Amino acid sequence: MTKTALKLLLFFFIAGSFSGAFAQNLKINPKPISHFEINADTFLGYDSFGYSYQIKNNVFSKIKEKEVFEYKNVSLGNITKVDLQNPLKIVLYYDAFNTVLLLDNQLNKITEINFSQNTTPIVVSAIGMSTQNQLWIYNTLNQQIGLFDYLKNEYKTISNPLTEAIKYYQTDFNTFYWIDKKNNWFSCDIFGKITALGKAADFDKIEIINPHQYIFRKGNLLYFKDITDTNSNTISEIEILEKSFDNFCYKDQILSIFTAKEITNYKIVTP
Repeated sequence: MTKTALKLLLFFFIAGSFSGAFAQNLKINPKPISHFEINADTFLGYDSFGYSYQIKNNVFSKIKEKEVFEYKNVSLGNITKVDLQNPLKIVLYYDAFNTVLLLDNQLNKITEINFSQNTTPIVVSAIGMSTQNQLWIYNTLNQQIGLFDYLKNEYKTISNPLTEAIKYYQTDFNTFYWIDKKNNWFSCDIFGKITALGKAADFDKIEIINPHQYIFRKGNLLYFKDITDTNSNTISEIEILEKSFDNFCYKDQILSIFTAKEITNYKIVTP
């Protein structure tokens, strides 16, 4: 190999090394837009009408300025899961009693369903609002995803049994997303079609934005990942003011950072 060729090879090697390092260290700088104190155990997020939702001492609250609605049900134990997709039909799940409640926009109970009393045995370990008066269900008994019509009280299985345990799940009206214990990321539509979406980064907490983007927390740092990026190593750090935080949520380009006493909302534009 000539000296010229060797120099060119060395140049491309160094350039590639810098490129890889840069891909790992892209920065996103969200803009703080609001900041306020909060008295809650868990901040759950906002709806499209500007109400915020939280849990304090197992009391579920909906708040906007001086307007406050509350719901509590001591007999069912602790609230395990809340789904806010439809503010007119809010989902509360209590796993100690395998029971789901649907609440209206003033947090009055619309429906209560005890899945242990269903004609088809169901033990729920994942739940969310779907379309056409249906709830997404992951039934631990058969390890399958299904849909439950809460008006007809009918349940149907739509997927084959999952081969790995679910580490994280998230739903929207048309899709059930999950990440398994090996960090494999999948989606299932309302017809039961399962799609492998790729491998998720190692995370402490994660929030899926769409079928190819997500925000995740590792330690006290936040990151953004787009799996369609041509450079598979690209992970962008989201630079926030908080050095430590309890939780975060994302909705419509608003990133909310929740600490023990306060919330900071950022406007974030992802790549």
